[in-house]
Amino acid sequence: MNCRLPSIADAAGRMVASACLLLGALSISAGAQSVMVTGTVHDQTGAVISGATVTLKSQHSSLTTTSGPGGEFSFSNVADSSGTILATTPGFAPIEQAWSTESGTAEISITLRALANSERVVVSATRSPMKLSDVPGSAVQLSTTDLAANPSLNLDDLLRQVPGFSLFRRSSSRTANPTTQGVSLRGLGASGPSRALVLEDGVSLVDPFGGWVYWDRIPRAELSSVEVFRGGVSSLYGSNALGGVVQFLTRVPARSYVTLDTSFGTETTPDLSLSAGTAISRWDFEGAVDMARTDGFILVPKSQRGTVDTAANSEHGTVDAGLGYKLSDTGRAFLRGTFFNESRKNGTPLQNNSTGTGFGVAGINTDLGTHDSLSARIFGQAQGYDQTFSSIQSTRDSETLTNIQHVPSQQLGGNVQWQHVLKNHTLMAGVDAQEVMGASDEQLILASALNVAGGRQRSTGIFAQDIFRLADKWTFIAGVRWDDWKNFRGSTVRMPLSGSPVGTIYPDRSENAFSPRLSIMRALNRNLSISLSGYRAFRAPTLNELYRSFQQGIVITKNNPSLRAERLTGAEAGIKATTGRFESRGTFFWGDIVNPVTNVTLSTSPQIIRQRQNLGRTRSFGIETDGVFHLNSSIEFAGGYQYTHATVAESPTLAGKQLAEVPTHQFTWEARYWKPSRLMLSLEGRYSGAQFDDDLNTLVLDHYYVMQLFAGRQLWRGLTGYVAAENLFNQRYATALSPPTASTPSITTLGPPILARIGLRYEFPAN
Repeated sequence: MNCRLPSIADAAGRMVASACLLLGALSISAGAQSVMVTGTVHDQTGAVISGATVTLKSQHSSLTTTSGPGGEFSFSNVADSSGTILATTPGFAPIEQAWSTESGTAEISITLRALANSERVVVSATRSPMKLSDVPGSAVQLSTTDLAANPSLNLDDLLRQVPGFSLFRRSSSRTANPTTQGVSLRGLGASGPSRALVLEDGVSLVDPFGGWVYWDRIPRAELSSVEVFRGGVSSLYGSNALGGVVQFLTRVPARSYVTLDTSFGTETTPDLSLSAGTAISRWDFEGAVDMARTDGFILVPKSQRGTVDTAANSEHGTVDAGLGYKLSDTGRAFLRGTFFNESRKNGTPLQNNSTGTGFGVAGINTDLGTHDSLSARIFGQAQGYDQTFSSIQSTRDSETLTNIQHVPSQQLGGNVQWQHVLKNHTLMAGVDAQEVMGASDEQLILASALNVAGGRQRSTGIFAQDIFRLADKWTFIAGVRWDDWKNFRGSTVRMPLSGSPVGTIYPDRSENAFSPRLSIMRALNRNLSISLSGYRAFRAPTLNELYRSFQQGIVITKNNPSLRAERLTGAEAGIKATTGRFESRGTFFWGDIVNPVTNVTLSTSPQIIRQRQNLGRTRSFGIETDGVFHLNSSIEFAGGYQYTHATVAESPTLAGKQLAEVPTHQFTWEARYWKPSRLMLSLEGRYSGAQFDDDLNTLVLDHYYVMQLFAGRQLWRGLTGYVAAENLFNQRYATALSPPTASTPSITTLGPPILARIGLRYEFPAN
């Protein structure tokens, strides 16, 4: 008996203890179930914010929801009586605040502060992340919302809302010949090749042979933002960055997502852009598809048309895919490949062109300790471009095939960049190199001959930069770069169908360029700053300009293997002001280009003959202003203006004449109401002044003004329906004028008519 009593007592004790533990757990559970956290999210004006991501964290809970149409949110069955709550939404600074309750219910009011444009981070201006407000110079960033609110179908048309941005012609890339799609900024003078660098995630999109840009290569659904920096930045990027840089930044998957945008519009214009990605452990995967076509429109006015005039149209398809591996919190290695194909009909039955491009890039971004980082890229491209040319009878009732062209080109390059961060300095150094080879293989129908012209170009550049901050009021950015390039194996060979080949082998040529830049910024107070910059920049002539001659209609354009690099000396002074809801910037700029490459008219009878030449000196100066006013979290007004005086400063025959394709005045504006659960509305306007279409200043393109509209509404979680219209009031304006001859009048080329679309967008997870 005595042996069993302790056992019974122990068992009873264990039962009592277990019961106490169970009652305690039930008590805690019951208490947890009674705690509810509710609240609203609004902005500084008191307007509610719907769709904000709200995350509650406590010792035993981590819950996430989104605010409703009235900004409301709630969490039930919270396991603790205190914790923190974090609210985030695009366009606003995230905020985290503590909460607690003793009554079992907590009511919280969260106020989000609108994220000013000046607080955004850009990378293009300094080749490293930097707050937009700290950039000395004219930098513009288009956010995800800016891109979504713009009704333009094509990326180049979207960028026309930035004053100073233009292509060689006024035409949209939707129907224009790709050889006219080079970029110009700040009135430096447009031509086929770009005088501004265009990048996608740090890798050039400029065609390696001709210098133009294929704007449809980038699936719009995969974009996270676009940056435009106006002003010479050859100190960082070398050739092509003569007038600035445009960079498209794509999203990196941090979680699973799907973005789809599809629409159908006038001129039988369907399009689809799809991007999807996911992250699994340290790996991330993403892919995108972009497809569109249009029946287009007839380029020539009814009064000048003949039976030979047909609609200019286009179609394209882009597929890209990427694989990434997370090395650390900020480090990543990746591979990415893109295939792009497009075809176009250029306004008559015999004038067509098509392009096929394969592109691949491998890269790494990684930290080297706590103060150093390294990034590197290796990229390559293979491309084939085909085009046909014709001669059109003066009555425009017939045409004759004159030229069948095939342009194969290859590119291989890479770059390495190191960065070291000190207390007040950010030091950077790097090297990049590339080699391009290409040729123009042409069947000259009327001359009964074959013509092959091309060569190679090898370039190398080294650069360094120091960003120095002093007393939170001064920012100094000093950069320098040395470039060396060589044109070699250049030749032209003409092979008549009957007779012996005739060829010219051009001597190898080398050039170099020294490109310094110094910028100083002074913060006068927290809302006002001034800046001053001076720089040198350059653009090396392309293989197309050096070696290829061509004929389009009655105009023959000759090559010039002796072309030298264009060299820019520029300066600018700016002021920035930010006062809560209003942000503005004004910049005075000046730039002289020595040896600009221009198509110079040599004779006009019996044919028009032009040659690419180094002109002498051109000068562009003017002012540009940008501003945005945030009435509240949903309503904003924005505008921009640029005045440019661009003339030929030195030339034996053209001194004093205005630069072709440069308007004196450009003005844009936008009014936007953006509340997805109710209405998304954007109305835009764009004005461009008169400009000359030739170097002799005899062909005048009149001014024009167009408006655009986007209107949409969230139909379901993540699903939006919308309508969009470009050239809302169907204004017809001239984009080009052909030179008249004794037998042929000047022919006008028209810009696009209204393009109205209806579409759907789907975003997962919903914003």
